[in-house]
Amino acid sequence: MNWARDLLHKHDLPEAEPASPERHTPPARGLRVGRASNVGHVRDHNEDVLLTLETSQLGAQPADPLGWFALADGMGGHQSGEVASSIAVRVVTSEVLQELFHSYLFSEARDASQPPLSEALSNAVLAANRAVHDQVPHGGTTLTCALILGDRVYLAHVGDSRAYLYADNHLRQITQDHSLVDRLVALGQITPSDALHHPQRNILYRALGQSETVEVDTHIEPLPKQYRLLLCCDGLWGSVSEEQLIEALRTAATPQEVCDRLIEAANVAGGKDNITAVVVEPQDYPAG
Repeated sequence: MNWARDLLHKHDLPEAEPASPERHTPPARGLRVGRASNVGHVRDHNEDVLLTLETSQLGAQPADPLGWFALADGMGGHQSGEVASSIAVRVVTSEVLQELFHSYLFSEARDASQPPLSEALSNAVLAANRAVHDQVPHGGTTLTCALILGDRVYLAHVGDSRAYLYADNHLRQITQDHSLVDRLVALGQITPSDALHHPQRNILYRALGQSETVEVDTHIEPLPKQYRLLLCCDGLWGSVSEEQLIEALRTAATPQEVCDRLIEAANVAGGKDNITAVVVEPQDYPAG
């Protein structure tokens, strides 16, 4: 019966391999976002426009989160401001999506033929400027954009809407206002507190749509493990003190609560302008 023994041996299962050590996949990261816009108590329509996009890839091969946030505060009256701000955020977003989104989805490294991210953002803002200049002859707008990719934020900015970074109980204004009073403060001719009540505080020396080209400020900021990023228009930061900003960012349970509390505070202070804010923080998803 050797043939039977040989047949059994022939169909024996292979010996089990030693168990491999358990793999610990780090938690995937995403973004938690709060957003709000309010007409205020004085204006009869809202000339602010906010556009946000967030993308997270979870699962076996998680990718860095990508977030895009564009805030425009229009000016010009007779609906020119709201048209200008709407065109600005749509054009700059379209340019950024075409330039960056395909590379993100397929984890493609940017090659030497592509401009650095800050330059790509600047080019997108310049395209928005041309569109506003051509389509809204008597209008203009601020534009502040933030691209969060992994542990960095890339900013492009024109005007006096602002980007703040709150981390380690410290609030820092990243962008610089392109306003007459901000220049006077830089020259030491007035104090920051004087600027809040200066009769020319709303006059900008740089905005989208005022000429065929515009100088764009860009910034690259490393992001700590825990942070809150705030983008807001002058209707917010001009009505709410820095202490109120810090208190809301420090104590609110969610980014949406931060926005809601700040909008309410600006309206309590008079709501003299449109009020818009977006707050972003990182969010960890459990590995699985």
